[in-house]
Amino acid sequence: MAQLIEFAQNNLMLVIALGVIGALIIKTEVGLKLSNILQLNVNEAVRLMNDDNVVVLDVREGSEYSAGHIRDAVHIPISELVKRLNELDKYKNKKILAYCRSGNRSNGACRTLGKQGFENVSNLAGGILSWTNANLPVTKK
Repeated sequence: MAQLIEFAQNNLMLVIALGVIGALIIKTEVGLKLSNILQLNVNEAVRLMNDDNVVVLDVREGSEYSAGHIRDAVHIPISELVKRLNELDKYKNKKILAYCRSGNRSNGACRTLGKQGFENVSNLAGGILSWTNANLPVTKK
């Protein structure tokens, strides 16, 4: 125990940095758990997409979308989401599965949609990267 205290005293900045990083990780994880946003892995997303009552929302930028996207995805870049929310009003009673490259932007999109009254919103954890890593199809059409 004395060695641990001595190490902490000799490496105070390292200990503080580790504490801050740990606190940020905990804050992020707790925030995800407390939000009503479902974080779906690719298998759960495929099961959800087999339901006819789901809309897939791609919130990546245009060049990313053009490089390949999930079939039948509605494309509204995150930078335009607030301005174009009216385009999604017709889907308010449907399940929405949002995705981006890695799941971060789409998680923000899910929060925005939730604040606007969309009640059944899910995020593709890992985004299109997890989708393609699972060898699932993308289209450029």
